[in-house]
Amino acid sequence: MAFRAAVVTFPGSNCDRDMAVAIEQISGTAPIRVWHGDPTLPDNLDFIALPGGFSYGDYLRSGAMAANSPIMQSIIEAAGKGVPVLGVCNGFQVLTESGLLPGALMRNASQNFICRTVSLRIENNATVFTKAYGKDEEIRVPVAHHDGNYFADEATLDRLEGDGRVAVRYLEKLNGSRRDIAGIVNQAGNVLGMMPHPERAISAELGGEDGSRLFEGVIAGMIAA
Repeated sequence: MAFRAAVVTFPGSNCDRDMAVAIEQISGTAPIRVWHGDPTLPDNLDFIALPGGFSYGDYLRSGAMAANSPIMQSIIEAAGKGVPVLGVCNGFQVLTESGLLPGALMRNASQNFICRTVSLRIENNATVFTKAYGKDEEIRVPVAHHDGNYFADEATLDRLEGDGRVAVRYLEKLNGSRRDIAGIVNQAGNVLGMMPHPERAISAELGGEDGSRLFEGVIAGMIAA
């Protein structure tokens, strides 16, 4: 059965092609490209990806305007039905602004744009996105963001930690993120927001392959289902 994925493009997205290439390379099937102004998603999707970039030029707050795009209501409904939704970088910002994930992404503590490969630890490998990794496995994945400083109040952070919803953590003090959080999942475990770019780490030619297993895990899980 072919893997049926969608990549959503917002005005200002610049990693949508990277995401589409990664999905096609790993699944063997090109994803459907969805425009933010489309009223609904295609039927019977196995996976939805919200890519990085600077939707609407990051005006107001990063992801705030994109979170109100027409397509988002269909994405929220699909997530509620259990469809895996991945938001990377700006996509993570959109997920928090739309209420699919708690917290907010603020300006980096250094006030500088950060663009390099960083070390991460897999905190929870029991999600549809991380099951191809080992618990506490250390991986290397690129980041490229100016507003990647994850913030939530202490009660929310404690809840995320206690429920195992911190999926990925930085192994260095990178951008000011509370508790060095790099990625979190929703309560059901089918929505992941992360600042690092796994789609940029899918081959040795790109500098590493540690991101490929995220897609491999999702694809294998959905095809098996």
